[in-house]
Amino acid sequence: MRRRAIQMIVTAVTVAVLILGVPMAVFGAIFVWEGEQSSLDVRASHLGRSVERRIADGLDLDNAMLEPWVGGSTNLEAAILVRAPGGEEFRAGPVFTDRVVRSSQLTPSGGTIQMDVDAAEVRWKAIQVVAFVIAGAIAALLVGVMVARRQARKLSAPLIYLAASAEQIGSGQVRPRLKPSGVEEIDLVAAELVRTSDRMAGRLAAERQFAADASHQLRTPLTALSMRLEEILTVAEKEEVREEARVSLEQVERLTGVVEDLLRTSRSSRGGTTEALHLGEVFAQQEEEWAKSYRKAKRELILDDAAGIAVLASPGSLAQVLATLLENALKYGAGTTKVITRESGTGNGVFIDVSDEGEGVDDELAPEIFTKHVSGGSGTGLGLALARDLIAADGGRLELSQRRPPVFTIFLNALPASLDPDVVLPQGALVSVGRRRRRR
Repeated sequence: MRRRAIQMIVTAVTVAVLILGVPMAVFGAIFVWEGEQSSLDVRASHLGRSVERRIADGLDLDNAMLEPWVGGSTNLEAAILVRAPGGEEFRAGPVFTDRVVRSSQLTPSGGTIQMDVDAAEVRWKAIQVVAFVIAGAIAALLVGVMVARRQARKLSAPLIYLAASAEQIGSGQVRPRLKPSGVEEIDLVAAELVRTSDRMAGRLAAERQFAADASHQLRTPLTALSMRLEEILTVAEKEEVREEARVSLEQVERLTGVVEDLLRTSRSSRGGTTEALHLGEVFAQQEEEWAKSYRKAKRELILDDAAGIAVLASPGSLAQVLATLLENALKYGAGTTKVITRESGTGNGVFIDVSDEGEGVDDELAPEIFTKHVSGGSGTGLGLALARDLIAADGGRLELSQRRPPVFTIFLNALPASLDPDVVLPQGALVSVGRRRRRR
């Protein structure tokens, strides 16, 4: 969209410049040439009248009388030839061997006035006019490009925000905040998107409330039924009864698990989606959570958002991944633990390096360190596997970039620097069922 808008505006400006600039350059050169010819004719006419006055007054003609007519600072220097009625010739000015611009005048007494100027000088004046027109055309093109970029950004930025808001709604995070763009058509689509999100907010809230109510209502009878089956399983004497009670109890437990999942989902205030995050805020929360544990272990914890770039990630997922890495560093590492960000070489992402000064990861364990149920200590081997899946769900990567000393690197996509992270992916507002006004 942005590139096409720039191409269209620049193409229109280029066509306009060519249509106006080329004729202007041609006519300008012709105007200069004809202007010099006209000026030379006037000079020759004035010289002819001066010669006629000298002849009428009975004064002699000589070369010295022609010197003031050669030219000066305002006119091009001219070569002058005057033929008197008696045939005498008088000359003044330079001698031109190349092409000249000439003006000839015949006086009433029969004399001839001839004035020549160098055609190269006239041509240079014409070239200056053409160069001035070309410079104006280039300036017009540059202004057109700047205006095109500005207008393209004005048109494309609201569409980017609109697409990001649509992504929020599609991911379950309703009620996006949309600022008026000033473009009527885009604002109409944005208004309809807000109305759609309001309707979805009400429906989601009603569904969550229903799931919560149903879960609460089902938990009590399921618990009672489970206890009754356990009692039957305990007191029954026949093996057939005990087997049926055991099977029924397994079904009840499975159903209880489904109810717990429904209740857990209903308690979620929003669907999972990536957001524009400032890593400094995430680091502050992690430091508050882990600083005390590291001090007890007499170790130092350093968290530094050196890159200072907003990233696209799920806050809960990223916090859990960092917590897993910090816990592993505390349990299996040694020395100072550092969590430091750095910008990727392409500028499209951010690396988060989590390192410590421990012995590192064994060569046999390193290739399988992110595999489930693989652990180098007494753990379950699920933490790093889950952490990598959480980062991958946000479009990032988690890797063991260095074995000794250990360095785990998280890669996250960066938010484009030209976009405002608080506008592109804003936090969703609270949902109120049955209302269509947004909280601002």
